[in-house]
Amino acid sequence: MKIKVVDADYEKVIEKAKGINSRPHRQWWVLKKLVGILSLGDFKETDFTYSCEGMEKLGKKVPCLILMNHSSFIDLKIAFRIFNKRRFSIVCTSDGFIGKNFLLKKLGCIPTQKFVPDVQLVRSMIYSAQVLNQSILMYPEASYSFDGTATDLPETLSRFIQVLGIPVVMIKTKGAFSRDPLYNNLQLRKVPVSAHVKYLLSPEDLKEKTPEELNRILKKEFTFDNFKWQQDNNILIKEPFRADFLNRVLYKCPSCKNEGSMEGKGIYVTCNSCGKKYELTEQGFINALEGVTEFNHVPDWYKWERNCIKEEILKGEYRLDIDVDICMLVDTKCIYKVGEGHLIHDKEGFRLTGCDGKLEYVQKPLASYSLYSDYFWYELGDMICIGNMKTLYYCFPKGTGDIVAKTRLAQEEIYKLKKAEMI
Repeated sequence: MKIKVVDADYEKVIEKAKGINSRPHRQWWVLKKLVGILSLGDFKETDFTYSCEGMEKLGKKVPCLILMNHSSFIDLKIAFRIFNKRRFSIVCTSDGFIGKNFLLKKLGCIPTQKFVPDVQLVRSMIYSAQVLNQSILMYPEASYSFDGTATDLPETLSRFIQVLGIPVVMIKTKGAFSRDPLYNNLQLRKVPVSAHVKYLLSPEDLKEKTPEELNRILKKEFTFDNFKWQQDNNILIKEPFRADFLNRVLYKCPSCKNEGSMEGKGIYVTCNSCGKKYELTEQGFINALEGVTEFNHVPDWYKWERNCIKEEILKGEYRLDIDVDICMLVDTKCIYKVGEGHLIHDKEGFRLTGCDGKLEYVQKPLASYSLYSDYFWYELGDMICIGNMKTLYYCFPKGTGDIVAKTRLAQEEIYKLKKAEMI
């Protein structure tokens, strides 16, 4: 999937920055049916099935909040398949509206900025449920999983669902990540995909339980490990490209501790610094071809990288300092490419400068608990996104190693440490 990009002057673009209208529309049945028809090929290829638990408690005309884990592009198609007889709004990243604003609004989509506080989004969701009598589909993780495990949920989610006050339903997928992991450059694997639909919380539960109790329930539901699921169910991924670009996730060598020298190609991940080579097996394990296998599980390797970053932060050694190409989102017409710049990230937050001295944007570390970062974003490249409700800055690193995952991990750890006042 590509996106429209236009070269533009920064000063002219920033004048347009007024935010994007997020008022929801009633979902058009004809578009809903069209999505269902266009999804049939994917469901046939993946032998898609789903099961339900407690869904008899949900009235046919009662709007609900549908929470779903986020693994790949097939997620939305799954939701349309399961709730084909129910109108629902869809909380959607604002860049998805570029060039198709009318269609997405009539499909029921509500634009929002990832990892940016959005009071208007809450109002829009309440409007959808109370005025339009529509259910709401939301991916509370906000971004795709990098390593196949759950990403952190916003601390405010429990209070929000209490304010919304409608039944909460959970969709949890299996196989969606294994079929199309974000790191693999949209190369599809032959993997069965299924989903489990669960009536999770009633309006009475939302009134009776504390926010802390609700957060514990939500965290439990959003706990999963896609690599372990593959291993436990003996799902063999035989594609010869299964480790392509896995270095985006496994960017640090556990043998020589060097960063930015890992290369994922074919079925192997190799450190070009010390020469150590690992195979991603058909069962989803990591095995060193020679010597010790430090981590035979991708999420364990990724967790180790997180711990390394936390140690860097506590020692005052963490700092991202890179040149970037800068694009901006201020409306739904296109992405504006405004020039080159420099991005710094440390315990004091982000600082982006550029466009011949015209641009200077600072984002404090407590502005967000995580970071919108992506691989092969709209086929343009790996990127880091910061910004606010009026404008987003998409930063594409120039001539550096794999820093996208590290920056997201670093922001999450800096946020936690700042909240605890440890740095």
